Amino acid sequence: MKMILLNPGPVTLSTKVREAMLGPDLCHREPEFAQLQAEIRRRLLDVYGLDKTDWASILLTGSGTAAVEAMLSSVVPRNGHVLVIENGTYGERMTKILQRYGMPHSRIEHTWLEAPDLSRIEQQLATTPEMTHVAVVHHETTSGRLNDLKALGECCRRYRVSLLVDAVSSFGAEELDFNELPIAAIAATANKCLHGVPGTCFAIASREALASAGNASRTVYLDLQAYLEQQDRHGTPFTQSVQTFYALAAALRELEDEGGWRTRRHSYLTRINAVRSHLRNLGIEPLLAEGLSSCVLHAFYLPPTLSYANLHDALKARGFVIYAGQSNLAQQIFRISMMGEITPSDIARLCAALTEAIRPN
Repeated sequence: MKMILLNPGPVTLSTKVREAMLGPDLCHREPEFAQLQAEIRRRLLDVYGLDKTDWASILLTGSGTAAVEAMLSSVVPRNGHVLVIENGTYGERMTKILQRYGMPHSRIEHTWLEAPDLSRIEQQLATTPEMTHVAVVHHETTSGRLNDLKALGECCRRYRVSLLVDAVSSFGAEELDFNELPIAAIAATANKCLHGVPGTCFAIASREALASAGNASRTVYLDLQAYLEQQDRHGTPFTQSVQTFYALAAALRELEDEGGWRTRRHSYLTRINAVRSHLRNLGIEPLLAEGLSSCVLHAFYLPPTLSYANLHDALKARGFVIYAGQSNLAQQIFRISMMGEITPSDIARLCAALTEAIRPN
């Protein structure tokens, strides 16, 4: 039985991506690796049509959190001050990173069901003239909410601050307007909307923002400036995960062949809307109202008579892995993601499995 992953990464792989990892053993100091790395960096910029003279894709070996930590610790100058927008686990994680580095920061806390409060954000920016950056999660998978970058970006422009975006769960499937938004950098990963495997993450940074940060990096291994300098010269400062690079290159080729991020977004929406409609018919309500969630993942309230553990196990026995809620939402919700190699017949099977699990009689 084929197991379909409906958790927010890693994802069910296509055959081509899985087979790509069987590529030849390759030393990261050889020209063949440099060619592979250059292809991936070019294709990452191509996802959103970015000019390599203005933007740089920077590859690291690590999870999405490694990319977020690299972005925060490398792009913010020594005299910088970051405002973190928290409305879920991953916004809170950015605050923890800044705290660990002892970097000046402020935070605006929201409940996990709230959208960012622009009036509070604007007030904070207006009364903190030393603020240089706002850090925000684009798609907060804690709830499935897609935070409104356009509105936040307009606010940032008024106060001449830059955006640092955790796009780990949105890059490749949601709109990211690098030209209109005051983005200094985004952080993302291979094993979510791009359909690669865990092990490779990346940042896409404004070359101007990195240059103006000066000697900002607070770390050796996650120093984006060091990676950029060497990758621009077709090198790498440390050993990279070669097999996951093979997989990411294959995944990016597939994304382009499918029609790019807009086509992928449409595919995700088609899948999740079918599931959302079916669950509604079963009496299961979504956590967020229509139009507030990303195309990537939606959260749903658990039936009152069914625990998450029982629902998870019933679906896993039928070939599907769902995801629990976090912390105070753990006993209230379950989450379903639409990333990865999922066919219309898989969605039909999922709907049947949900019916059997929720209404066993």
